[in-house]
Amino acid sequence: MPYYESVFIARQDVSSTQVEQLTDQFAEVVAGLGGEVKKREYWGLRNLAYKVNKNRKGHYVLFNLDAPSEAVTEMERLMRLNEDVLRYMTIKVEELEEGPSIMMQAKSDRDRGRGGRGERGDRGDRGDRGDRGDRGDRGDRGDRGDRRDRDSSKGDAE
Repeated sequence: MPYYESVFIARQDVSSTQVEQLTDQFAEVVAGLGGEVKKREYWGLRNLAYKVNKNRKGHYVLFNLDAPSEAVTEMERLMRLNEDVLRYMTIKVEELEEGPSIMMQAKSDRDRGRGGRGERGDRGDRGDRGDRGDRGDRGDRGDRGDRRDRDSSKGDAE
């Protein structure tokens, strides 16, 4: 059977348990028509690039499928009919990825790599930066003269 990757985006106001129910429903359809869901991943509530049906965010879910095309077509038909699904995309692939997807790898790298918000980590040896309090290369601000009064500038522009 051919392999497919399918991603769908559910509305932001749907709870994660409802998204899990949708995912189970679509997986049952695929299994009922002779296919198999090899992997499913919930990527979480993420920002959309642009508003879709007044939604700024969406719940992303990935399926890796080993299924006949009829099963995928039926799953997509049900996604079109479901008002909680904003967008979906299914592509045919040569082979399925083993292990976590790129999205899940990036998420685990972020969680593992940073010590927390605001922490910049080791910035290395920055060398002697010299006296930074002087800033002598900028010149004295007093040499610019006095500033104009805002009210008088309106008369000049007209």
